[in-house]
Amino acid sequence: MTGAVRLEPVDERNLEPLLSVAAAEAEPEDVMPPVDAPAGWSLARRDAFREFHRASLGGLNGPTGTAMYAIVSGGEVVGMVRMTRRDEPGTVETGMWLGRSARGRGLGAAALRQLLNAAAAAGMHTVVANTTPDNAGAISVLRKCGAELREEDGILHGRMCLDSALPIR
Repeated sequence: MTGAVRLEPVDERNLEPLLSVAAAEAEPEDVMPPVDAPAGWSLARRDAFREFHRASLGGLNGPTGTAMYAIVSGGEVVGMVRMTRRDEPGTVETGMWLGRSARGRGLGAAALRQLLNAAAAAGMHTVVANTTPDNAGAISVLRKCGAELREEDGILHGRMCLDSALPIR
């Protein structure tokens, strides 16, 4: 079913499936911060992936101020979406990645819509996102979810206000 997703908080139960899809269908630099490790999905990079995600198990009120969600479609983990508190009250930043086989099927927009609802339920009023001007997939998802977009210094900034009705496209 195109576009049908469920978000599950990242935990020990879904961390290994998340790592499996990342290693099989994404590049390390697309799914986690840079680490000093051999190129590709080395053992050190896999351990760093686990630790990066475990650091945010406390959610928005935890030490990192980040809630991470596995994106599940058809019963399988296909990617991850997160929201991280920003300094501005009521504002979180989001980021997302999908495995290659899940791209272009409407899953990103469906996941972002669910994240916007979760952010609103957590009392947030604004969700921001940054990408590169050549990331057509991310730009499409942001547009489908009603983001106001502006480019500055080679970065595309998206802003979604949760005080208005969320788009249903």
